[in-house]
Amino acid sequence: MSHCCCHFNPQPAIPPCLQLLWVLLFGFSECSKSQQGAQPQSIKIEGDITLGGLFPIHSRGPAGVPCGEVKKEKGIHRLEAMLYALDQINSDPDLLPNITLGARILDTCSRDTYALEQSLTFVQALIQKDNSDVRCSNGEPPIIPKPERVVGVIGASSSSVSIMVANVLRLFAIPQISYASTAPELSDNSRYEFFSRVVPPDSYQAQAMVDIVKAMGWNYVSTLASEGNYGESGVDAFLQISREAGGLCIAQSIKIPREPRPGEFEKIIKRLMETSNARGVIIFANEDDIKRVLQAAKKANLTGHFLFVGSDSWGAKIAPIQDQEEVAEGAVTILPKRASIDAFDQYFMSRSLENNRRNIWFAEFWEDDFKCKLTRPGIKYEQGRRKCTGEERISRDSQYEQEGKVQFVIDAVYAMAHALHSMHMDLCPGSMGVCEKMDPVEGRMLLQYIRSVNFNGSAGTGVMFNENGDAPGRYDIFQYQMSNVSIPGYKNIGQWTNHLRLNDMQWSGGDRSIPDSVCSFPCEPGERKKMVKGVPCCWHCELCDGYQYLLDEFSCDMCPFDMRPLKNRTGCRPTPIIKLEWSSPWAIIPVFLAILGILATTGVIVTFVRFNDTPIVRASGRELSYVLLTGIFLIYFITFLMIAEPSIAVCAFRRLFLGLGMCISNSAMLTKTNRIYRIFEQGKKSVTPPKFISPTSQLIITFILISAQLLGVFIWFGVIPPHTIIDYEEQKPPNPEFARGILKCDMSDLSLMLCLSYSLVLMITCTVYAIKSRGVPETFNEAKPIGFTMYTTCIIWLAFVPIFFGTAQSTEKMFIQTTTLTVSMSLSATVSLGMLYIPKVYVIIFHPEQNVQKRKRSFKAVVQAATVSTRLSQKSNDKQNGEVQHASKRFLSEKKGILQKWIHGIIFNSHLRHKHNF
Repeated sequence: MSHCCCHFNPQPAIPPCLQLLWVLLFGFSECSKSQQGAQPQSIKIEGDITLGGLFPIHSRGPAGVPCGEVKKEKGIHRLEAMLYALDQINSDPDLLPNITLGARILDTCSRDTYALEQSLTFVQALIQKDNSDVRCSNGEPPIIPKPERVVGVIGASSSSVSIMVANVLRLFAIPQISYASTAPELSDNSRYEFFSRVVPPDSYQAQAMVDIVKAMGWNYVSTLASEGNYGESGVDAFLQISREAGGLCIAQSIKIPREPRPGEFEKIIKRLMETSNARGVIIFANEDDIKRVLQAAKKANLTGHFLFVGSDSWGAKIAPIQDQEEVAEGAVTILPKRASIDAFDQYFMSRSLENNRRNIWFAEFWEDDFKCKLTRPGIKYEQGRRKCTGEERISRDSQYEQEGKVQFVIDAVYAMAHALHSMHMDLCPGSMGVCEKMDPVEGRMLLQYIRSVNFNGSAGTGVMFNENGDAPGRYDIFQYQMSNVSIPGYKNIGQWTNHLRLNDMQWSGGDRSIPDSVCSFPCEPGERKKMVKGVPCCWHCELCDGYQYLLDEFSCDMCPFDMRPLKNRTGCRPTPIIKLEWSSPWAIIPVFLAILGILATTGVIVTFVRFNDTPIVRASGRELSYVLLTGIFLIYFITFLMIAEPSIAVCAFRRLFLGLGMCISNSAMLTKTNRIYRIFEQGKKSVTPPKFISPTSQLIITFILISAQLLGVFIWFGVIPPHTIIDYEEQKPPNPEFARGILKCDMSDLSLMLCLSYSLVLMITCTVYAIKSRGVPETFNEAKPIGFTMYTTCIIWLAFVPIFFGTAQSTEKMFIQTTTLTVSMSLSATVSLGMLYIPKVYVIIFHPEQNVQKRKRSFKAVVQAATVSTRLSQKSNDKQNGEVQHASKRFLSEKKGILQKWIHGIIFNSHLRHKHNF
């Protein structure tokens, strides 16, 4: 048949939109197409039903060149898997009996635009053209071969290619089953309704990767994505799922350009190091980009810093990590659950140049796999390269490992075959071969059969599709390990089927502890998180101070008033309760002084009782002395009540006796000094004795003064009954470890001073009378000893006040105040006892000869003594001159009057002492 240049105007019997699409996509006529060589380079396998195939046989070429070097694994292995599946199906008497599957297989060259041009071959048969006006140059009608009709397409590999092709195939209702495209975008059934896949979408993969990150305790990671549908969609799915799950923050989200400039990957590594705490890097990228990222990390001397979590594009491939194993160590990767198909291994290893001529790219694979050169017509032989003999054998003379997606290629072909088989049984029951109802195969109907398939695939796992054409999510988790293994490589460390199972992970140097990839490390116990605005995974740790405990991870709260925080501040514990112990140094000294005082007071009382009728005892005023000694005894005794463990009874006795002892002693001394003062003041005026100076009167006056104190105490009992309290504020230092609750009576500092205030008023009044009576002759009264007692007591209590109130802010307040109070009271009692009674006891015991009745001086003797004194004065005055004598007479006259009054007082005093034993 001669070739001719044909000129025609195609008239497609299809809608105008598809007609326009045909013109735009093809952009050339049939004649021009024949001039350029007609068909694109492809594999053609004859059959009753033809399936299309799209495989990345070659890598993307450099600028201006569509295709690069041959891809042995992702290209040739997957292509041969489809050829193997077709052979198996065609030889199976139970699957599509009497129907042979053929194929038209194209090379996508890993480029979406090139793949689109190639895939137009699949739709040519659907373009009906009117060739009536077409004439050859010799006037003969043209001979135009009818293109085969492709009923379904297996492929493509990358998501970007599948998306581009799916848009065209959808227009012509051609079902498509991918074996490797995982972009979540392809799950949109409204846009890609004819697309299905035997691999799970990246939304499942992204969920699995989120679970992996969480299982390792990471909350701060970066993402890397190759520009395009696969990388960008995968990262978007990861970001969306991580946001929904919460607790995971993205430090950097970096896109790798489709055509990276020189130095681009070095810039990417620098950007990742801006957030160096985010050691985990989630990577959705193609093999080339993964390899260049690892190279840049190694060049930056960051081996071991980044912890990669790779998608299925990394999987368990050797090529991305070749020569970068140290940088990739510990990388966790994910692959759809797969199995090695042994029958395919046997098939592929038996392929040779002689028995595999149907694969037009097999010669390229052979040269690359065995590092040799074939002699082909039109191709110059390269010097220095070994010539292929054709006797080489795969796996024997070269390294071979089954590519990971082989299983899914086989499953995709079988899924199409099972759908056609079910369709044939429904439309052509009992028919041998393809019946009229299946000629042609209606694409939308075939899609329904595809979505309904359910069979065990080549690896024994179920093959099925959901309403969006997605396969179930089943993944194997791998880690690249170099330590503690005989051969470094990928090790299966877990699975993911809706939930994650991980085990046997290890990192650089065989370390099994998972490295950190967190923005902020967990706070120590008792520290709250102060969040960094806008970054929920970053925070600063602040210690709960003082008496605060950690309420939740973000806030502190105060412990109840009766509690203090635990040492780790995760909760509160009861504050220890203490009281003043008898063994405490704060108690030993007051108790010692009180015991000495009680013994001395008891000794004085016993002595006075024993010598009750002796002159010294009678002259000291026995009744008031016993009252005064009782008060002194109670002052000493209150020390034991102040130190005793507080209880209701102890608190009641404290209220009663705290001021009572001082009140009794001060009342008795006030009565004494008042009596002396009134007697001698009256004696200066007349010989008539003052009223209420008898012992009975003195006792009544004393008890009236004491009753005022008792009345106040009993009113206090009625208004506020005595009870104990636990004071948690007194010993509450900044460090809660030293906090203590103090068991004490309900007596505040103010109530204590009010309890003592009446006694202090009596003391001050008594001091005033002692000062007024200081001129009375000491031979006849006790005014001066009482005066000295009052002066000393006032000094003691003046010192007590600043000490007592000056320790109000001290953590030892209760101990200091109790000790100060009891010691001050004991000292005041000791002063009274020592100045008023110890000298008398000394005389009674050691000088009994002085404890006798003195001879009474008569009034006549007193007058004679006064006369003698007057005469002596007159003789002395005669010796002075006249003027001096006159002054002396006037002075003696005044002195005489004073002396007479003094004598009257003495006489009156002597009379009283004789009559009342004063």
